[in-house]
Amino acid sequence: MNQLNAAFYCFAPLADLPRLRAQWKPRLETIGVKGTIILAPEGVNGFLAGTRSALEDALTLIRSLPALAGLEAKVSESEQVPFEKLFIKLKPEIVTFRVPGTSPMEAPPAPRIQAEELAAWIEQKKDFILLDTRNEYESRLGSFEGAHLPAIDHFVHFAAAAKELPESWKKKTVVSFCTGGIRCEKAAPYLQSLGFENVLQLDGGILKYFEKVGGTGFRGDCFVFDQRVALTPDLLPSGASLCTACQGPVPKDCASCIHCGAGR
Repeated sequence: MNQLNAAFYCFAPLADLPRLRAQWKPRLETIGVKGTIILAPEGVNGFLAGTRSALEDALTLIRSLPALAGLEAKVSESEQVPFEKLFIKLKPEIVTFRVPGTSPMEAPPAPRIQAEELAAWIEQKKDFILLDTRNEYESRLGSFEGAHLPAIDHFVHFAAAAKELPESWKKKTVVSFCTGGIRCEKAAPYLQSLGFENVLQLDGGILKYFEKVGGTGFRGDCFVFDQRVALTPDLLPSGASLCTACQGPVPKDCASCIHCGAGR
């Protein structure tokens, strides 16, 4: 493993995004990293890959912007860089939700639960609800055992799905989770706005959970949006591939697609 991959996001007020992109892109290309960065007025969301030194230099550049000085990255290894090029995209949101008032720039974030505490709750069989905020095709590939998996195919549909959750859950402890934490930054406050009284978000998402405690309570692989397709709890490529018929992620040893049933 001679390449590093860094997933990161930071909610912070950013302005003059075209100028920022024009500054960053040539410098990051010279540094030698590839991947995708999304810039929006509410912050940055990205996934970059390259050698250790290149990745460190890239993150130093991003953190040199005062608003992003506290940016944290979740790092994993791979044999190859899982991207072909470097893209910097300008969008209205760093994670598309389209529900006003849910960004951490507008609403206080929900309290966080650390990986170690969640793992202890799982082992103790504590009474709480695990709520997967990811897309259905991600959840099918792997999720926490016993988690509730809303049947959505895009995060923008989570708001409607959340309104259909049982009314009784509003009095229970609900732990929301996603891949790296960014979707829960909006999903958890939205749940609070619906009247859920004790909503927590898994700090750093599944990837940080894997990094801190491994796969306690997790079954299957974690889908990632790059050429590796999915990671094991050891943060290594699982060997999953995309179905040629529907493009859904399929575990390594499955003879047919778990989404559309097509043969492999």
